[in-house]
Amino acid sequence: MNRRKFLKWSGIGAIAALVGGFAARGAMAANKYYSGPVSDHFDGAYFFNPGGEQPRGGLDLLRWKLGGNNIAWPDSFPSPFPQAVPETRVSGDRLIVTMVGHAAMLIQVAGLNILTDPVWDDRASPVRFAGPKRVNPPGIRIGDLPPIDIVLVTHNHYDHMDLETLWVLQGRDKPHFVTPLGNDALIRSRIADAKITVMDWGGREEIAADIGPGVVLHCEPCHHWSARGVGDRRMALWAAFVFETPAGKIYHIGDTGFHQGINYRAAREKHGAFRLANLPFGAYEPRWFMQAQHQNPDEAVEGMLLCDAAFVAGHHWGTFKLTDEGIEEPLAALHTALDARGVSRDRFRPMRPGEVFEVPTISV
Repeated sequence: MNRRKFLKWSGIGAIAALVGGFAARGAMAANKYYSGPVSDHFDGAYFFNPGGEQPRGGLDLLRWKLGGNNIAWPDSFPSPFPQAVPETRVSGDRLIVTMVGHAAMLIQVAGLNILTDPVWDDRASPVRFAGPKRVNPPGIRIGDLPPIDIVLVTHNHYDHMDLETLWVLQGRDKPHFVTPLGNDALIRSRIADAKITVMDWGGREEIAADIGPGVVLHCEPCHHWSARGVGDRRMALWAAFVFETPAGKIYHIGDTGFHQGINYRAAREKHGAFRLANLPFGAYEPRWFMQAQHQNPDEAVEGMLLCDAAFVAGHHWGTFKLTDEGIEEPLAALHTALDARGVSRDRFRPMRPGEVFEVPTISV
């Protein structure tokens, strides 16, 4: 096999690990990461989406990758924003989101600095020589970060959990890691002394701040799945989170399929309206393969309305090429969806690396 073919197939292998490998569920296997009671989303070995869809298997993965509908990305897609140097802390009713890239965001609220799914590596992949490669640098240099209090890891896919970045943050700030069931085992495999709060859907955790009253963190369902490679599919939980803060409520989703809007409606019913929702809107083609795990821009806008979010920081686009759509297609589709519903484009910000969004206050 020549070098070009090798890189092509090793890239497919990296993506296979990113989306779960070729392992199909057969006989009940021992869970590598978590042992706990059966629930409405855990059968004793595997987590699942109640009333939802299972991730597709290896044959469908090959059908997709060999389908010939991939639109190439440029090698570089620079952000129009310079790398940001965030404030040390914010308090009062201020809420600031600064985009690092993909699903990595700095949320500053109520005296806390919160990083979501931080990935500073060049690749979202289990290997260094292949797999999705970033096309723009992180929007904040890691040395320019303010002191990080909380690192939120929503699930274990490589574009959301980068153990080397987590290790660097541990050495730098010793933050409080928050993650769903089972992911703590992976984090501890790299950071033995990490302070980790592990949450199940429906869980609630109070987290204090150095200044201000801190936040209450709620772990909520989303429609996704997990895997780091072959043999561990759905052995760690995935989740969305709600931050209940003095500056308003924040709904954060790292990845999700739309799932008929069920989880959006449930979040609105439980928590009321949101000042801000951080919603993914990229990496969605082809729909026959991706719809159960990644919502498209039209669904993201519908989700915004269903959960009653005043503003959205849109993410999961324009940094790592994971799927078939062109690099700017999510932006065009987002604008079409907003315009069709009469929603101001200012309310749904498609965040670019280095972009700083000071979320307007809302009347309640």
